[in-house]
Amino acid sequence: MTGSPIGVFDSGLGGLTVAREILDQLPQESVLYLGDTARTPYGPRPIAQVRRYALECLDRLVDHGVKALVIACNSASAAVLADARERYDVPVVEVIRPAVRRSMAVTRSGRIGVISTQATHQSRAYLDSFVAAPPGVQVWSQPCPRFVELVEEGVTSGPEVIETARAYLAPLQEQQIDTLILGCTHYPLLTSALQYVLGEEVTLVSSAAATAADLFRVLTDGGLLAGPDHRPEHQWLTTGDPQGFTFLARRFLGPEVEQVHRAFVGRAEERV
Repeated sequence: MTGSPIGVFDSGLGGLTVAREILDQLPQESVLYLGDTARTPYGPRPIAQVRRYALECLDRLVDHGVKALVIACNSASAAVLADARERYDVPVVEVIRPAVRRSMAVTRSGRIGVISTQATHQSRAYLDSFVAAPPGVQVWSQPCPRFVELVEEGVTSGPEVIETARAYLAPLQEQQIDTLILGCTHYPLLTSALQYVLGEEVTLVSSAAATAADLFRVLTDGGLLAGPDHRPEHQWLTTGDPQGFTFLARRFLGPEVEQVHRAFVGRAEERV
């Protein structure tokens, strides 16, 4: 299976930041990406619905013969990780625990903030992942639903972004955090604005970069790395409009997104 692709799933486009990190850290690997853009965003949806949608998409990737799955969506990771690891025979990597481990490695004061969608915030997935943290580590969670909308509108800088960031981050700044987890895969595209508002003394932890590093570890330990002579081939699937996906995906990822195909998932009576 070493030459098989890595399946990367997201509720929309944000997971392309994870795909970008995978291409950079594992350039010999093929990626099969599926974005459920017809049903995005997952953040405001009930957890049970997020779970069903995510498993439908993951099933589709497994049917394509992937050698590993990456749940590149914080809302889906919170809802479906345990089910996915029981359901599939391939390794499953998610975005929450790698970011938590990285934040504990870089914090100086033990005061850590997490920003995420409403669904991830309500699931307490990040807070629960800190249960084994060393004494003295304190964590605060802040939902930032407008950030996803801004990114998918292509607005990643300017007065509205700065004003929104200041409003969302103020409660975390009051707690004097020194580390901030970007708990949504859309948020790395707002890194400059977030760093501007928080100041250079706060370290930003990208779940995208941490997840790619964890995938490297999993593939290496499992003997699943593609050989140095393997020529990667990437495929891009969306449940929504391929043309609209292609335009925005090239903002996230660059020219690697050449041709996008429509994928059909879900129950027959409500297939998208």
